[in-house]
Amino acid sequence: MRVGERPPEERAPPKAPDLQPTLVGERVVVRPLEASDWEGLFAVAGDPGVWALHPASDRYREPVFREFFDGALASGSAFALVERESGRIIGSSRFHGYDPGLREIEIGWTFLGRDYWGGTYNGEIKQLMLAHAFSFVDAVVFWVGVRNHRSRRAMEKIGGVLREGVRTRPLSGDEPHVVYEIRKPRS
Repeated sequence: MRVGERPPEERAPPKAPDLQPTLVGERVVVRPLEASDWEGLFAVAGDPGVWALHPASDRYREPVFREFFDGALASGSAFALVERESGRIIGSSRFHGYDPGLREIEIGWTFLGRDYWGGTYNGEIKQLMLAHAFSFVDAVVFWVGVRNHRSRRAMEKIGGVLREGVRTRPLSGDEPHVVYEIRKPRS
């Protein structure tokens, strides 16, 4: 111990990162999910087309989505995605699995209303979330269902690099997934 340094037991533990900040972009606000968001979010999620390629293809059903929504609230790291111009909820996303040792976190559970597919919304949302995540991690991972070619293309469009192999986990219903990674840009 150096002169003037506090003993290890008196040092403050490292500050945990904020996993639910409000992030503001040009077209979208990414803000903490609230219980009062149920109606607006289910209006988006109740469209079967949103989930057609997703491993949980029945998530448009109210009881299935209710379980998803309650899990999102309980996670403490979920977001409502709000179009700035209209103030309308257009989807959701969340952080998951922060690992300070690996300096890695997952961005996942993202979905958007079909009116917002194929344009710039997903890229802006991911860039906002990535910029925040890179303030405390070096890598962000994305689990994508193997057959979800739309999400796989979207990952490649924003610079995701496919990790080798196919993975499963109970958290994702033991469905086969691939994992994409985006590393923090070097300064």
